[in-house]
Amino acid sequence: MDTATIRTASSLREKVSIAAKAGYDAIEPWDNELEQFEAEGGNLKDLGKEIADLGLFVPSVIGLWNALPPTQELFDESLKDTRRRMRMAANIGSQHIQTIPNTVGDPYDPKWVAARYRDLIEIAKNDYNLEAALVFVKYFPLKTLGQAMAIALDADHPGAMVIPDTYHMYISEGGFNGLPLVSGKSFAIFQFSDAPATPALNQLDDSHRVYPGDGILPLAKILQDLKAIGFDKCVSLELYNPEYWKQDLQQVAETGLRKTLSVIREAGV
Repeated sequence: MDTATIRTASSLREKVSIAAKAGYDAIEPWDNELEQFEAEGGNLKDLGKEIADLGLFVPSVIGLWNALPPTQELFDESLKDTRRRMRMAANIGSQHIQTIPNTVGDPYDPKWVAARYRDLIEIAKNDYNLEAALVFVKYFPLKTLGQAMAIALDADHPGAMVIPDTYHMYISEGGFNGLPLVSGKSFAIFQFSDAPATPALNQLDDSHRVYPGDGILPLAKILQDLKAIGFDKCVSLELYNPEYWKQDLQQVAETGLRKTLSVIREAGV
């Protein structure tokens, strides 16, 4: 479970407790939550142990903001914050850290972005024992799975990976039919939510995400395609719906898990 699903919980520890009680296998926190936890005197290595003791693990942390700027000077300046975020993710025991292309420039230089992403893969692995995986978001210059895969391929590194998101695959209009063309080994995790029939596609934003199975996305077919291409890692429930945040968060977490598992059973995977 991505902690944004229950964003209004009082603390990161409460989010961990809710996820464990609901029955999730893993939890995916955000860098600002880790930062706040440390600022309040918490030790992330101790929290990582608490997470493991509750039977959870951390597949990824969100994320490396501003880590792919368009010039060498800006890239060099960004490394201080990038390394801080990597260190926090490593301390909590994360496997991956999400590399977010929010500052690549528009238009961006694919060759430059691929080279800097390769640098981040090396820094993450060699200095923090992390895997840096690239995300794509409709609101950023890298909008589609195809664009993110192109950067990952051109990084020319065995550790290059992408984190798809069903919702952004849909609202970016990149679609789902390309999934069988790639290997499941290309994906670090797979972020999961549904989209409603209304409002219109061009009016949807992250706040409209709904529970899996409550919308119109072909989630069962997506899971079947993921199985067919050899994907065997985490499916992460990611919701930013403010209506859910007003509700009992334990119930939201439990409902999200129940509905996700229902789609998985429907898919037969």
